[in-house]
Amino acid sequence: MFAPVSRLSTRLLTSAALVVTFGSAALLPAIAQAQLAGMPTRDGTPTLAPLIDKVVPAVVNVAVKSKEEMADNPLLKDPMFRRFFDVPESSVPRERRSVGSGVIVDAKNGYILTNHHVVDEATEIMVKLKDGREYTAKKVGSDEATDVALLKVEGKNLSDLPIGDSSKLQVGDFVVAIGNPFGLGQTVTSGIVSAMGRSGLNIEGYEDFIQTDAAINPGNSGGPLINLKGEMVGMNTAILGGNGGGNVGIGFAVPTSIVKNVMEQLIQYGEVRRGRIGVQISDLTPDLAKNLGIDQSEGAVIQRVEKDSPGDKAGLKAGDVAIVLDGKPVKGSSDLRNRIGLSKVESTVALTIIRDGQKKEVKVKLEKAPEKQEVAAIEEREALQGASFVNPEAGDKSNGIVVKDVQRNSSAWQAGLRERDVVIAVNRKAIKNVDDFEKALKDGGRQVALSVKRGSEDLFLIIQ
Repeated sequence: MFAPVSRLSTRLLTSAALVVTFGSAALLPAIAQAQLAGMPTRDGTPTLAPLIDKVVPAVVNVAVKSKEEMADNPLLKDPMFRRFFDVPESSVPRERRSVGSGVIVDAKNGYILTNHHVVDEATEIMVKLKDGREYTAKKVGSDEATDVALLKVEGKNLSDLPIGDSSKLQVGDFVVAIGNPFGLGQTVTSGIVSAMGRSGLNIEGYEDFIQTDAAINPGNSGGPLINLKGEMVGMNTAILGGNGGGNVGIGFAVPTSIVKNVMEQLIQYGEVRRGRIGVQISDLTPDLAKNLGIDQSEGAVIQRVEKDSPGDKAGLKAGDVAIVLDGKPVKGSSDLRNRIGLSKVESTVALTIIRDGQKKEVKVKLEKAPEKQEVAAIEEREALQGASFVNPEAGDKSNGIVVKDVQRNSSAWQAGLRERDVVIAVNRKAIKNVDDFEKALKDGGRQVALSVKRGSEDLFLIIQ
């Protein structure tokens, strides 16, 4: 089981704490080899110092004041107790102080990126530069779903950091993390990209994290993850921490492919206006692709199309497999969900799908998503336990079997089956009775797709 995923902003310590960290010895041979590729040296030794000197003026410490409600003590509700101890009728929220990090990305306009959770509910935001200058910052906008916030300061002679293309990152690339861990002040650590496209961490609504072993700790939130060109490629936002909540070599950063999109919308609208197409999706796995006869290793399977949604109007159907969006391959359900959700409302996207073995391009005009995002990946379930199936009634010549009943919260219920659903096909192969169904499940392998009729609605359920 994974340790908890922790936020990286931290409250200010009331007493000084000494933290000593040591670089990883295992990294030295790799860095030494990188010298051959042109890494700067000093006295014959590889060094990142010239890079750090160039970028640190753009990295800032963020100090936040906010209000924290006092704990609700039952004694305070007793009028006799309140009268005896002269307790005020209403409790006064106490001030809370916390710290995080940020990065200047537009020196001319004073724009600073940080995390939403760093400045959420802030009553005052102070930004401190490397040279000691301090500014009161205004929050331009903030987006909880991506954990991105944009601040603005009025300052002269600021330095900014160019935003790089996170899509060009590869596992093994060297990266540098800069921030304000534990409120100590600006700190630099280095490492590599450990993984790309991390999701399922239950941190945000949109997850496509860069994983790195560069040491990041509480207080690093909002600080940049930088490549060796001196470009920001991610924003440090969370760690997989041990019992003490500190660094264990597994940190996560929001990629700039998301950060830049959110920043542009926050500047234009003060909020993020998300698009939707009104479908429910899941990953196309190798087992499912094989069962469906699809020569495709990645994609997103459309399991349900909401009536009168943009997807429905464009002609999308349950069972379609989305493989390309606007010319770029769809890696999976999370990838498609992120890209649709971060596309602008009323824009039109081109979606390449596979239907019945044939590729087809569909144009979909996005509409504004409701507060609760509906373009979501449905979790795969392990079995059909909790459901019973019967053959059609005598005289009914239609294909399929009927779901007689489904136990609430059972695996079958969680997979999406409901009483009176009609299962008409397994892996696109029609079935006529329960015997056909059982044989198709047995031959289908670990994961199968059920074509289901529910009244006038078509569903495509993935069963594991």
